[in-house]
Amino acid sequence: MKDLGARLAVSGVGIPALLFMLYQGGWVLGAPLALIAALGAGEVYRFAECRGTRPFSWIGMPITAALVALAVVRPVFHAFAPWALGGLGLLVAVALALALFSRGPHGSPLGAVAVTLFGVVYAGLPMACMVLLHAVPTQVGWGALHPSPWMGLMVVLLPLAATMLGDSVAYFAGSAWGRRKLFPSVSPAKSWLGAVAGVLGAAVAGMIWLAVARGHLPGMPVEGFGAAAALGAILGVGAIVGDLAESMMKREAGMKDSGHVFPGHGGALDRLDALTFTLPMAYALFWVLEVTA
Repeated sequence: MKDLGARLAVSGVGIPALLFMLYQGGWVLGAPLALIAALGAGEVYRFAECRGTRPFSWIGMPITAALVALAVVRPVFHAFAPWALGGLGLLVAVALALALFSRGPHGSPLGAVAVTLFGVVYAGLPMACMVLLHAVPTQVGWGALHPSPWMGLMVVLLPLAATMLGDSVAYFAGSAWGRRKLFPSVSPAKSWLGAVAGVLGAAVAGMIWLAVARGHLPGMPVEGFGAAAALGAILGVGAIVGDLAESMMKREAGMKDSGHVFPGHGGALDRLDALTFTLPMAYALFWVLEVTA
């Protein structure tokens, strides 16, 4: 009950704070996301350290935050991507040089460089995608004639709603009726029935999202409830994969939680696990729909 109280308290503060940041956008959104991304990268590095690999966390964590900050400064993909790619390439070069001079061939240099890069991409890119996704309505001209201050929030709300509602439905359905395990070696509590229920819940979240968001996103290329349900279902599948991926890393490291950033909830990655997949997927899906509309 004590843990439940902490979870409810954090959610009671965190959800309104997130909605406020999404409404404001810009650095009000980007600065906290950069911090969370850096903490998430640090948790990835601790996973690796538990298995004997020592990544260059002191350089990886700031680069992770910088990747999110770059999305605030350059919120369009064609402006963001070259700088992001260049920064990741520079990171690899610097990490290789550090491995050469400080680790040598017997200090797991390949693992150190690979994990350093992976932590930046795994924790930083999804948070950067949230910033980029927030800017999509403005960049493509949705609501050009009737702009709404809620546009950025509404477009990000789709992956958030699909992830959260899908996860909740999966948990309750799986706990009540799930018998056949989905991936017992990675996450013993997850069942096939829970996964199917979660995808259906995410599809419902997509339809609810459209009903709420369509008035704030005129010109958006998602018009019917069938299309919204399909988007939600796709994101629901991505959420399951993201959740399992983080569980796999924790299990390899022998850790129950990735950290202790959020009381009752665990670390940054424990809150971002499914979003590491659903945020980039949502950004890509909206662009595909916009280009093909």
